[in-house]
Amino acid sequence: MTSAPRYKLAIFDFDGTLADSLAWVIGILNDVAETHRFRKVTPDEIETLRGLDSRAVIKHFGVSPWRLPLIANDMRKRGAGADIPLFADTPRLLDRFTKAGVTMAIVSSNAEATIRRVLGPSAGAISHYACGASLFGKAAKFEAVLRATGVAPADAVGIGDETRDVDAAKATGIASAAVTWGYARRPALEAARPDFIFDTADALIGGLLA
Repeated sequence: MTSAPRYKLAIFDFDGTLADSLAWVIGILNDVAETHRFRKVTPDEIETLRGLDSRAVIKHFGVSPWRLPLIANDMRKRGAGADIPLFADTPRLLDRFTKAGVTMAIVSSNAEATIRRVLGPSAGAISHYACGASLFGKAAKFEAVLRATGVAPADAVGIGDETRDVDAAKATGIASAAVTWGYARRPALEAARPDFIFDTADALIGGLLA
């Protein structure tokens, strides 16, 4: 007999959680920095930044808060035609959640059209897209998804690869699951104190669907 999943609703981040976009971001980062006049970084600094929480990363770059929406919009435009692959396990992961009867949503700073394009056939597994979130504005998107689905916060989990994903889930009153295969390293995610932390897609499936 199969156990019921822990949650009725799973809200996924996209970049770094479902899509392997780190290499693309690193590849364009210094060009974006030159355009928007913030600090460029070396490859060694990138690895250091992956060990920091999201707000510390922004502080390191010396970005003024008012510039963040401009930078995010530029990144969305650049991503529209970018060759960004899914993680190899993503289609299987989404299929397992679908078969378990879990409603799935994506909350992301990226554009919905880009996300659907990269997901390809898996895009249909997602019931709700709440995209174009500001860098630290995911909590409001989570709340919108909860209203749209009618799912209580206690029955939902947010799944992401950055500390800001964990913070947004906590602010919304939903469970938080951090994955270590994306942008932030495990120590940074652990410091954010998510409810769950997973190193592989199989661990996530086993931890949330078993």
